[in-house]
Amino acid sequence: MFFPTSCLRLAFAAITGLGLGLGAAASPIRLGQSAPLSGRSAQLGQEYRAGALAYFSQVNQRGGINGKTIALITLDDRYEPKLTLRNTRTLLERDKVLALFGYVGTPTVQAVLPLVDAQRIPLIAPLSGAELLRSPLRPTVFNLRTSYRSELRESIKALVRAGLRRIGVIYQRDAFGLDGLRATKAALKGYNLAAVAEVSVNRNSLNNEAAAREMVAASPNGLVLVTTYGTAADLILRLRKLGNHAPVMSVSFVGTQALQNALSPHLANGIGISQVVPFPWDGRLPVVREYQQAMRRQSQKPRYGFTSLEGFLAAKLTVEALRKAGPDPSRERLVAALDSLRSIDLGGYRVSFSPQDHEGSDFVELTYLGTQRWEP
Repeated sequence: MFFPTSCLRLAFAAITGLGLGLGAAASPIRLGQSAPLSGRSAQLGQEYRAGALAYFSQVNQRGGINGKTIALITLDDRYEPKLTLRNTRTLLERDKVLALFGYVGTPTVQAVLPLVDAQRIPLIAPLSGAELLRSPLRPTVFNLRTSYRSELRESIKALVRAGLRRIGVIYQRDAFGLDGLRATKAALKGYNLAAVAEVSVNRNSLNNEAAAREMVAASPNGLVLVTTYGTAADLILRLRKLGNHAPVMSVSFVGTQALQNALSPHLANGIGISQVVPFPWDGRLPVVREYQQAMRRQSQKPRYGFTSLEGFLAAKLTVEALRKAGPDPSRERLVAALDSLRSIDLGGYRVSFSPQDHEGSDFVELTYLGTQRWEP
């Protein structure tokens, strides 16, 4: 229970004929996504894409936008930056996408930023809270979610308020992990603390015995993990076997459902995860209710989760901008439309942009895994 292969081409919407007969004869609006659909971080990409498709499908079935359906073209990058860059060039040169959407991960996005900046390509709602997407402001990068700095401030606050001051951090050795390390250190400094140990691991590693032993030797009574779910699960298992039972906090990018799936109930119990979108099972919130209905239309046995809800919200934001961009959207018009979205209510989740601020939301909430699960 919670508390408050490479270059695989997957086309959607008009390409699959969805929405035909509803004014969809015009060329579709093509959006390009590079995300892990296979490999050790696949569940992140799969869930984000599923939530986005649920909303785009809903829009297409109602006639699209100005008679045009939305086609989301997703290429598999296995969470490897070299593949992300190759996929992006394919999306731009072969598929002629209007914008990039829903890229997953900091090191993968980092690989394409020079291309995005040079060609002024809109990049909407990347699944990353890294500072490199926020500071300095990038004119064509629009972040739906808040930053890892905001997430880790809340996590450290929770640990310190619980009386835990010997806090260690384990981070993956790439742009994501280093960003999380810097954010953790900054949050600790606010309490005149420093990490008792800073231990790095390889991206996607499932053999972290040495890292676990190094951390246990420092005797932390609180832990922050800045990794994806496979590595996090492996670390938690090894730390517990070595006798360290310190409370663990992780950032949203870990993949909440995937982490719980990777752990036995007794190991998952009590693991804290910061979230940047609302609770996906709380149907009292209008956008969550809409998300649940859309997911049920896509599958008889839908699986709700934070990552798919984020994809749904990102798709809803993108549609709002596309409508404002007019009947013949260009990249320049889409950027201008996004910059003009002031305090848009997506159904209980507010997003606001301006030419000076491209972080749409400041929402953060802590959740904790339990021995039971919430299922639709």
